[in-house]
Amino acid sequence: MTESARATAARELQDHIRTVTDFPRPGISFKDITPLIEDGRALHTAVDALAQATDGISYDRILSAEARGFVFGTALAYRAKKGLILARKPNKLPRETISATYELEYGTDALEAHADSIPEGTSVLVADDLLATGGTARAMCQLVENAGGTVAGVAFLIELGYLQGREKLRPYRVVSLITYDDPED
Repeated sequence: MTESARATAARELQDHIRTVTDFPRPGISFKDITPLIEDGRALHTAVDALAQATDGISYDRILSAEARGFVFGTALAYRAKKGLILARKPNKLPRETISATYELEYGTDALEAHADSIPEGTSVLVADDLLATGGTARAMCQLVENAGGTVAGVAFLIELGYLQGREKLRPYRVVSLITYDDPED
């Protein structure tokens, strides 16, 4: 898919994203992707465009965080015939885990993955639905590196450019389909 075709797909996909003001609390403009996920054509377009945006990235597995990240991570893994590593909130996985913590506006949180999911030297594409401040994505990258793997790249459906989350992900290669540069968009 050419850059022009990706831009066209991004504009089409934006029609399926609702902005919900003051959710989950006052001052936040939440990007609701459930209408996109519920529309089969839009979901297909989003997955194809993400797959093509990451086509030049060589990786062995994909790591995604719950819950919406699983939607895109699973679809990308299926399409690329790669394995999917699940990053979950603490105490949700049954075997030995590794973890990474990250800062929230109001505290800290953590993600965990099975310790044996990322063998030493594994190249991993981190995929999620949204890049906001970069904390969750950075934690996923830390999970990969703490296990001895390498981060091949980081891919998102949406990027909230005005929050500058991309800065936390340097020097990784970051791709996103839709970028909102203004919180009012």
